[in-house]
Amino acid sequence: MMDKKHIGIFVGSLRKEAFSKKIAEQLIALSPENLTLEIIPIGQLALYNQDFDDHDEAPENYKEFRESVKKLDACIFVTPEYNRGVPAVLKNAIDVASRPGGKGVWGKKPGAVISSSPGMLGGFGANHHLRQSLTSVNIYTMQQPEIYLSQIGKAFDENGKLDERTTEYLKKFMTAFVDWCTIFWK
Repeated sequence: MMDKKHIGIFVGSLRKEAFSKKIAEQLIALSPENLTLEIIPIGQLALYNQDFDDHDEAPENYKEFRESVKKLDACIFVTPEYNRGVPAVLKNAIDVASRPGGKGVWGKKPGAVISSSPGMLGGFGANHHLRQSLTSVNIYTMQQPEIYLSQIGKAFDENGKLDERTTEYLKKFMTAFVDWCTIFWK
């Protein structure tokens, strides 16, 4: 039996009613008992500035954030798409935890990307833009299934409940993600 693993979910939107946050909450509800999924806050991080690290002046929350990332067994990134790319808040979190040079804390963790948009492409641009950054920080990103949730606003009812089709899709994702992570956790 596998020890309980801690998975960090990084939500790429700060909006109070963000679909990305609702998707992350659904993943938490669907997670198997041997996993603890937790949304890791990223909105409090100051914009990354290398001077902070060069002069040992990094904000205290950089240290706290880096420590929380370091302790994770895996990562899931749930992101909307802004102008065909990754939202600044998510890219900033990746940058903060990848520094100072040679001391990044992302490395060698399994990960996955879920993107969404109100349009038809399901955040395809953000998904692939994000994968480029994750490769650079040495996160082993699950390749299949690729998750692009299009017309995401229609997937939730007026009470915020996710439709059955999307819920089933996320269940399949979670099964595949656990299988992916198990390769690295052996």
